[in-house]
Amino acid sequence: MTLDQLRIFAAVAEREHVTQAAAFLNLTQSAVSAAISALEERHAVRLFDRVGRRIVLTDAGRSFLVEARAMLGRAEQAERLLADLAGLKRGTLRLAASQTVANYWLPPIMHRFHCTYPGFELQLSIGNTAEVAQMVHEASADLGFVEGDIEDASLSIHPLPGDQLSLVVAPGHPWVAQPPVTALDLAASPWVLREPGSGTRMVSEAVLLAHGLTIGDIQVALELPSNESVRAAVEAGAGATLISELVVTPSVETGRLARIALDLPRRDFHVLHHKERQLSLAERRFLEMAETPGDKHAGSASAQHR
Repeated sequence: MTLDQLRIFAAVAEREHVTQAAAFLNLTQSAVSAAISALEERHAVRLFDRVGRRIVLTDAGRSFLVEARAMLGRAEQAERLLADLAGLKRGTLRLAASQTVANYWLPPIMHRFHCTYPGFELQLSIGNTAEVAQMVHEASADLGFVEGDIEDASLSIHPLPGDQLSLVVAPGHPWVAQPPVTALDLAASPWVLREPGSGTRMVSEAVLLAHGLTIGDIQVALELPSNESVRAAVEAGAGATLISELVVTPSVETGRLARIALDLPRRDFHVLHHKERQLSLAERRFLEMAETPGDKHAGSASAQHR
């Protein structure tokens, strides 16, 4: 039995889906199926039942999952200890982030970390806020960075300096000449929104609620799964959207989008870490780099994590 087999088993068991586990592990479906079959055949035990096109854990599989998670946790702890002992000369840091954070905010920090610790490997997974929280919850990511709010008793959640939202439309939109003032004005336009579960969607709903509107009160023309697709749809005239300035500033500067005046809050990003895992030296150093010097939040996350 190898650690790779245990990782594959845990990924399949947590998703009860071979294809999804293969995609998560960046392996072929046949490689994942072969690893599970090898475990079952070597130990003469059935870990999964095949029910139609689905698989479900057997009683033996559920019992084994507990031990597999414990063994993987111990292996990861050993790897972190070796990295600490080596003074961050070698090791791996697994990050997960929601789209705005991953595409616009996090890469410069990752670059600084790599320049400081060139022997350290950084791995980044991207999902929406809910998916990132799940990755940290199931220990497939060491640190998670998200835009939205998360409620999970197993996770340590601390704020980091975030970004500013913008209300944007295409240049030909009526709001360019007459910005919205009332809730009726806001409800008069079609909207383009991110999908439920994303941090940008959560904040958009909160802003609308602050103006007396729910999602049911507005016309949602499109729900799209990425910031880039939202931006492109709004540029094409599909409606208005609330989105990070990090995403739309280039389009505003070139005239493809118009920023509309509306009182909008700054939002914090949040770093997620599993409460049952002690922060490694690499994680502490990365968090220190993630904090903007002089910002009102500087020192909050890493100090609380030490």
